[in-house]
Amino acid sequence: MVSTRKQLIVDDGVMISYTVFEGAEPAAVILHGLAGSSREFLPTARALAGRSVILIDQRGHGESTRRPMDTSRAAYVTDAARVIEAETSEPVIVIGQSMGAHTAMLLAAGRPDLVRALVMLEGNQGSGTADDHRALGDFFRSWNVPFASRSEAAVELGDGPLERAWVEDLEETADGLIPRFDADVMQTTIEAVGEPRWREWDSIAVPTLVVYADAGMFTEDQKAVFVCRGRRARRVDLSGASHDAHLDAHEQWVEVLRAFVDAQ
Repeated sequence: MVSTRKQLIVDDGVMISYTVFEGAEPAAVILHGLAGSSREFLPTARALAGRSVILIDQRGHGESTRRPMDTSRAAYVTDAARVIEAETSEPVIVIGQSMGAHTAMLLAAGRPDLVRALVMLEGNQGSGTADDHRALGDFFRSWNVPFASRSEAAVELGDGPLERAWVEDLEETADGLIPRFDADVMQTTIEAVGEPRWREWDSIAVPTLVVYADAGMFTEDQKAVFVCRGRRARRVDLSGASHDAHLDAHEQWVEVLRAFVDAQ
C-alpha cells in the first residue's frame, strides 16, 4: 500500500498529523484511543488494502501537537472533520477505538454529511468517574521518563500488547525516550469523554457496527443498553480480547471490520 504522511493546521493553530493510504473510496478514517497513536492501527490499515485509509493522530497524541490548549470533544471532532474535508470527495466510514470511538460517534452525529457508516470498538456514550480520570492521569504521571532504552521502558511498563505499543511508540530525544503524549492533557481529554452523550448517540442514523471484547472495560448491562438505543446498531463480540482488541485479537477484529466495510 502506498502511503503519504501529511500535516494540517486547524483553526486554533494545532497541527494534526495523519497518514493517507491510497485506494478506492469511500475512505476508512481510523481514530485511535487515549494515549495511543495511529501507529497502533497500521496493521488494520494494511488489512483494508485496496481501500483508501486515513490514520489520524488526534490532538495531543502521536506526531500531532503535544499540548493543545483545547482538549474539548468539539475540538477533536472538528480536527477529524477538517482532515476528511481535505482528503476525500465523498462521505467516509469512520472507525474508532475507545476515546477514538467516542470521537467517531460525535462526528457521525454532528457531521452526518461526512459519515456514511460508523464502527465503534470498545466505545460507548461516555462514562467514568472523576476518580477514574484522575487515577489515569496519575498513572501516566508516574512513568519514570525519560527511559534510557526501550528494554528499560518494557521492564517498567510491562509486556502486554498495549504496553508493547506504548514502548514502540516512544519518541527518541537527546535525553532519552519519552511518550508521545502529556499526562495532564490525557487527563483533561478523558474527563471530557466522561460526559454522557446520549442525545448524539440517539441521533445517529447511519449503519453502525459496535464491537466489544469479552474482557473489555464495559459491563454487559452497559453494552446492552448502549446497543439497544442505537438506531441502526449491530453488535459483534470478540473472544479472548481486551479493551485493546485491535492489538490482542487482531485477526478477529479485522475479519468483522472487513465484512462491515465491504458491505458499505
